[in-house]
Amino acid sequence: MKGIYYVITLYIFLMLPPVANLMESVMIIHMHMQMTLFVIIGFLLAPVLQKKFPRFFEEWNPNGIPGILLFVIVMFYWTLPRSMDEALNLWYIELFKFISLPFLAGVPLRDSWKKVSASVKNGLIILFTLLFIAMGWLYIWSPNQLCNNYLLIDQITLGWGFLLTAVCMISYIAYSYITDLAENI
Repeated sequence: MKGIYYVITLYIFLMLPPVANLMESVMIIHMHMQMTLFVIIGFLLAPVLQKKFPRFFEEWNPNGIPGILLFVIVMFYWTLPRSMDEALNLWYIELFKFISLPFLAGVPLRDSWKKVSASVKNGLIILFTLLFIAMGWLYIWSPNQLCNNYLLIDQITLGWGFLLTAVCMISYIAYSYITDLAENI
């Protein structure tokens, strides 16, 4: 229970204007660090919310699919260049980012992950691998600046970050496939 206070402290710390402005000043840190940390915060807060509202999670997300779909929708939205720009320019979109990533992405992911089958988990990883390859390609090879608040070099750096993350996901999928084959021998 004491660990939950650390998670809430981290959540509040990341929302402080100087910290948020610092993390949002570099595009790759904004996308791959700040947003990821907010999802992780929601992931870590999920057991407390599941214990406090067990009926809600049982009725709303009985087999894990609704939670996975909500997670996918929120994450797809936040990978769009326009949503990153709006989060920097409009305070209410930034507030939505601070709320949606932990509570509409992190919590449903934690609640759903243990409920879905291994094939759904692998399918989700493959989906995000394809998304990250597409977004990496878009950010690197787009001749235009996609985000008005960042330089073109920041955009290219973010694209390479997406591709590197996709390579890591491909390595994980290959590793899990190889170890599954080894267990069956």
